[in-house]
Amino acid sequence: MRSSLVSRISFNAVALVLTVVFVFPVYWMVTTAFKPNNQIISSSPVWVPTSPTFAHFTTAMHAQFFGNYWVNSLTATVGAVLAALVIALLASVAVARMRFRGRKAFILMIMVAQMAPWAVMQIAIYMIVRDQNMLNAILPLLLFYMMMVLPFTIWTLRNFVAAIPKELEESALIDGCSRFGAFWRIIFPLLAPGLMATSLFGFITAWGEYPLVLVLNKDPAHYTLPLWLTQFQSVFGSDWGATMAASTLFALPVLVLFMIMQRRAVGGLTAGAVKG
Repeated sequence: MRSSLVSRISFNAVALVLTVVFVFPVYWMVTTAFKPNNQIISSSPVWVPTSPTFAHFTTAMHAQFFGNYWVNSLTATVGAVLAALVIALLASVAVARMRFRGRKAFILMIMVAQMAPWAVMQIAIYMIVRDQNMLNAILPLLLFYMMMVLPFTIWTLRNFVAAIPKELEESALIDGCSRFGAFWRIIFPLLAPGLMATSLFGFITAWGEYPLVLVLNKDPAHYTLPLWLTQFQSVFGSDWGATMAASTLFALPVLVLFMIMQRRAVGGLTAGAVKG
């Protein structure tokens, strides 16, 4: 009993330390965004803003092309996630339910694609996009972001589909449903945790992607938010309050999405990792 208590306390202490380590930078970023300039440059740290201000957010939102950056990031990210979900949903059903020649090779290819180092493929990607005269466009980003998250999405959804008893689908077919109707009414609703988990992973991956847009989009009007934030020295100079405000606005969609989908997404990631 005593050994169990000591272990529990040790694990809780480690968890608390890790929580502080990971959460503190986010806390400092958000609080700095609300601090007046005199508190930001103060020699003694100000842990809680005593007179919060929204001036830094106003500065960030009035930066040149700020609206364009949001539209570009949302278009590329949401488009990539939706396209990946549609393709992965069809592919996962085929892999989990059908037996066809080359099935094992296809699954192996998914795993290999999952481990593909995108950094070393940037030159090839740049040449492909350049030859198609599509530099400084959002469509190439959308397509390549989709390819980044597609292997994980297929692999996770496949495990969810495989965990659904075939008898449910067969019963629907006996009751008069078409194969598509059985899929839509029986399988699809049961895939909600997996869809949420994979969509959250895909959104985080595409939303924060930086190296690819750095190579493909050189026109400032076609930047995405991650690339814009790396230019803070030329945008805001030494205005760290505006920089932290811009970073907070950039992180806000991910935080909101995670809070909304937290329970189902975490459960979906865990279940998708062990089922099938």
